[in-house]
Amino acid sequence: MGMTASCLRADGADTLLAVKVVPGARRDGIAGPLADRLKVRIAAPPEDGRANESLRSLLAGALGVAARNVQIESGHTRPEKTVRLVGIAPGIAAAALGLGP
Repeated sequence: MGMTASCLRADGADTLLAVKVVPGARRDGIAGPLADRLKVRIAAPPEDGRANESLRSLLAGALGVAARNVQIESGHTRPEKTVRLVGIAPGIAAAALGLGP
Protein backbone atom coordinates (compact mmCIF):
# COMPACT_ATOMS: atom_id res chain seq x y z
CA MET A 1 0.00 0.00 0.00
CA GLY A 2 2.95 2.38 0.35
CA MET A 3 1.87 5.94 1.04
CA THR A 4 -1.66 5.06 2.08
CA ALA A 5 -0.42 2.77 4.83
CA SER A 6 2.12 5.27 6.10
CA CYS A 7 -0.07 8.35 6.68
CA LEU A 8 -3.44 6.67 7.35
CA ARG A 9 -4.11 4.30 10.22
CA ALA A 10 -7.38 2.70 11.30
CA ASP A 11 -8.46 3.36 14.89
CA GLY A 12 -11.74 1.57 15.53
CA ALA A 13 -14.37 3.11 13.23
CA ASP A 14 -12.15 6.17 12.68
CA THR A 15 -8.97 6.88 10.75
CA LEU A 16 -5.92 8.71 12.04
CA LEU A 17 -4.23 10.87 9.41
CA ALA A 18 -0.67 12.17 9.81
CA VAL A 19 -0.28 15.60 8.22
CA LYS A 20 2.41 18.25 7.77
CA VAL A 21 0.83 21.70 7.64
CA VAL A 22 2.47 24.61 5.82
CA PRO A 23 0.69 27.75 7.09
CA GLY A 24 0.84 31.11 5.39
CA ALA A 25 0.60 29.58 1.90
CA ARG A 26 -0.85 31.48 -1.04
CA ARG A 27 -4.01 29.35 -0.86
CA ASP A 28 -5.38 26.26 0.87
CA GLY A 29 -4.74 22.94 -0.79
CA ILE A 30 -3.61 19.36 -0.41
CA ALA A 31 -0.07 19.19 -1.78
CA GLY A 32 0.28 15.40 -1.62
CA PRO A 33 2.51 12.87 0.10
CA LEU A 34 5.60 13.97 2.01
CA ALA A 35 7.48 11.06 3.59
CA ASP A 36 5.00 9.45 6.02
CA ARG A 37 2.62 12.43 6.10
CA LEU A 38 0.15 14.24 3.88
CA LYS A 39 1.41 17.75 3.13
CA VAL A 40 -1.32 20.38 3.34
CA ARG A 41 -0.93 24.07 2.50
CA ILE A 42 -3.01 26.52 4.54
CA ALA A 43 -3.34 30.24 3.78
CA ALA A 44 -4.19 31.19 7.36
CA PRO A 45 -1.34 32.10 9.69
CA PRO A 46 -0.60 29.83 12.67
CA GLU A 47 -2.18 32.29 15.12
CA ASP A 48 -5.11 31.80 17.48
CA GLY A 49 -5.90 28.38 16.00
CA ARG A 50 -6.79 29.84 12.59
CA ALA A 51 -4.55 27.45 10.63
CA ASN A 52 -6.00 24.49 12.56
CA GLU A 53 -9.56 25.55 11.74
CA SER A 54 -8.65 26.00 8.07
CA LEU A 55 -7.06 22.54 8.06
CA ARG A 56 -10.23 21.00 9.52
CA SER A 57 -12.42 22.78 6.96
CA LEU A 58 -10.22 21.81 4.03
CA LEU A 59 -10.08 18.13 5.01
CA ALA A 60 -13.82 18.05 5.77
CA GLY A 61 -14.58 19.49 2.34
CA ALA A 62 -12.32 16.96 0.61
CA LEU A 63 -13.92 14.11 2.55
CA GLY A 64 -17.50 15.37 2.18
CA VAL A 65 -18.14 15.45 5.92
CA ALA A 66 -18.87 18.10 8.54
CA ALA A 67 -15.85 19.81 10.11
CA ARG A 68 -16.87 18.33 13.46
CA ASN A 69 -15.86 14.92 12.03
CA VAL A 70 -12.29 16.14 11.54
CA GLN A 71 -10.57 16.48 14.92
CA ILE A 72 -6.98 17.43 15.64
CA GLU A 73 -5.70 14.75 18.01
CA SER A 74 -2.15 15.99 18.54
CA GLY A 75 0.22 18.68 17.35
CA HIS A 76 -2.11 21.64 17.93
CA THR A 77 0.84 24.05 17.99
CA ARG A 78 3.18 22.18 15.62
CA PRO A 79 3.25 21.69 11.83
CA GLU A 80 3.19 17.90 12.28
CA LYS A 81 -0.29 16.90 13.38
CA THR A 82 -2.39 13.79 13.83
CA VAL A 83 -5.98 14.27 12.70
CA ARG A 84 -8.88 11.96 13.60
CA LEU A 85 -11.37 11.38 10.79
CA VAL A 86 -14.49 10.30 12.69
CA GLY A 87 -16.42 7.42 11.12
CA ILE A 88 -14.29 7.32 7.98
CA ALA A 89 -12.47 4.14 6.93
CA PRO A 90 -8.85 4.43 5.71
CA GLY A 91 -9.74 3.28 2.19
CA ILE A 92 -12.43 5.93 1.82
CA ALA A 93 -10.11 8.61 3.22
CA ALA A 94 -7.32 7.53 0.85
CA ALA A 95 -9.59 7.77 -2.18
CA ALA A 96 -11.02 11.16 -1.17
CA LEU A 97 -7.58 12.62 -0.47
CA GLY A 98 -6.00 11.29 -3.66
CA LEU A 99 -3.83 8.74 -1.87
CA GLY A 100 -5.21 5.62 -3.54
CA PRO A 101 -3.22 3.23 -5.70
